[in-house]
Amino acid sequence: MFYGILAAFAVFSVVLDQVVKYLVVQHIPLGGVVPLWPGVIHLTYVKNTGMSFSLLQGQRWFFVVVTILILVVLFLAVRRKWITHPLGLWALAAIAGGAAGNFIDRLFLGYVVDMFEVEFMRFAVFNVADSFLVCGAILLVVYVLFFDRKAGKEPSHDSDR
Repeated sequence: MFYGILAAFAVFSVVLDQVVKYLVVQHIPLGGVVPLWPGVIHLTYVKNTGMSFSLLQGQRWFFVVVTILILVVLFLAVRRKWITHPLGLWALAAIAGGAAGNFIDRLFLGYVVDMFEVEFMRFAVFNVADSFLVCGAILLVVYVLFFDRKAGKEPSHDSDR
């Protein structure tokens, strides 16, 4: 049951990402800016053929292959129970959903549609999938640092006694 909820969450994140991207493409011209929260954030329709901060521009197939590998590792982490704590599983679901959302763009469009641009600092334009990826990665770090019992245990040296 819990795994079904996690899968539904991942699917929800992909659907939300794709719907927002569709609305931006339909209603904002490329390069156009629409205030969302004046002084804080606006929508700017951009096409990104790279990753954050326009790194690795034009490396579409590299990103497609890397995303497939990441999704396979995430699936194995759940299937083989490498991660069983709910926090870690929520993190994996968010990462999977975000990765899948951008994967769809790269596969079918050759670029990722980005739209959120913060006004109060210089930062990359990002999308819903990126938000799920980043939040999932932060949760995963929190999980590993504070909740992963295996990571904190030292190997037992009972033979030394």
